[in-house]
Amino acid sequence: MTPQTDHDIRQLALGVLLPGFSGTTAPPWLIEAAREGLAGVVLFAQNTPDVPTTRALTDALHAAGPLLVMVDEEGGDVSRLQATTGSTLPGAAAFGAAGDVDLTQRGGQALGAMLAAAGIDVDLAPVLDVASEPRNPVIGVRSFGPDAAAVSAHGAAFVRGLHAGGVAACAKHYPGHGATTVDSHLALPTLDVSEDTLRRRDLPPFDAAAEAGLDSLMTGHLHIPAIGPEPGTLEPAVTALARQMPGGEDRAIITDAVDMAAVAGTDLATFGEACVRALEAGADLLCLGTTLNRDDEALFVRALEAVTSALRSGRLDPALLVRAAERAEMLRERVRAHRANAAEVDADNALAAVTEVGAEAARAAVRFAQGSSVAAGDPVLVDLRRRANMATGRTAPGFHKALRRRFPDAPIFTPGVPGSPPLAESLASLDPGVRVLALTREPLADPGEQADLAAVLAAFPDAVVVHGGVAEGAPDPGPGGTLVLAHGVGLANAEAALELLLSSS
Repeated sequence: MTPQTDHDIRQLALGVLLPGFSGTTAPPWLIEAAREGLAGVVLFAQNTPDVPTTRALTDALHAAGPLLVMVDEEGGDVSRLQATTGSTLPGAAAFGAAGDVDLTQRGGQALGAMLAAAGIDVDLAPVLDVASEPRNPVIGVRSFGPDAAAVSAHGAAFVRGLHAGGVAACAKHYPGHGATTVDSHLALPTLDVSEDTLRRRDLPPFDAAAEAGLDSLMTGHLHIPAIGPEPGTLEPAVTALARQMPGGEDRAIITDAVDMAAVAGTDLATFGEACVRALEAGADLLCLGTTLNRDDEALFVRALEAVTSALRSGRLDPALLVRAAERAEMLRERVRAHRANAAEVDADNALAAVTEVGAEAARAAVRFAQGSSVAAGDPVLVDLRRRANMATGRTAPGFHKALRRRFPDAPIFTPGVPGSPPLAESLASLDPGVRVLALTREPLADPGEQADLAAVLAAFPDAVVVHGGVAEGAPDPGPGGTLVLAHGVGLANAEAALELLLSSS
């Protein structure tokens, strides 16, 4: 197929783009693009402060054109609609630890209903990476766990739940990001495993989700030499592998954010090139990424220019983009079907349902891994997390909020945050009888976090270590010490962990 006019070329290019934008109202450039055939948008926390505000925004977007409105709402550590308060639904690790697939499906349904009430079409979830590497800096508790069979069962249940709630699902990060030790937001991870290992360990959850009716698939920015020479998002062999899944020929493939350093480098020129290469590799929709602290229109214009230029020059086959547009339309049809088959739930009831099932899952997951009770005393939280998880966009505030709700004057120290007082100074200011709660997330991967924990335990040997990361990466609380596994640091995880601690003192 050869586009006949500049208008045809522009429409083809718009039909594969999923930009982000700033604020809670759609800017004029986005409304214009929507009217011309823009595929959709991806919303971030800056767009979604609460469900009613989000619904007003999504109504305006849908009125402008047949947009697919998408969001990263995993629950737990990665929340957009509850980023300010902390998610009342725990993330995947808690559901995996609870071990009840029916509970997982109910969690997915409650989340789906909340997103439908907010006018969201596609949830960029669940995460189906198998958490086989406890030092992984970006997946961790976003995964259902380290066992492929369990991730398969819970992932498929979550997909079914989202459908029952009225939204489409997008599994990520194909073909599996769980065994990496590099954050693809910052650099390109390499997964040097055999194709047999990949098929045994990493691919089964995606196949299970496909059998459950998965609507779309997100490819990840990781290089797997056994599959091909390029990052997965830009690798035709990865696309070919994805197309072999049940329903794969018609399933829309969405890239992970193209602005990430793993594929885009650090400037707009390489970003535009990454957009074109992803389409050459067979992607259907380009998630352009978050535009926080950047010129969102400039990022969108660069992607549009790169794709239209490649079409004009003949580098991009227009037939690829026509097929991509067909898959995007199939995704829209699936959204309409899910919405029609789901009971409509208003925002208040949807939020209440998420909170109820979230509390149930978080309580089922939290547990003592060492020790069984804690001493009485006024609580002090020492939040030892040092590294911001790039996927969350911010440090999840759940533990701070949960503690302050119960103890408004409880001291909270954050020694890893720039500008905070030195840890030694903070510890020296405490009375000997206080009850120190030391919150960790990735001490195996972050020597600074491990060193800070050692300092806390040296000063307060009876400190309770509350671990918010993967269980396999939990720290040693020392002889006779107490370790609680929260399986995440969202609000639901924090509430459940504090309930456990307070009930045992």
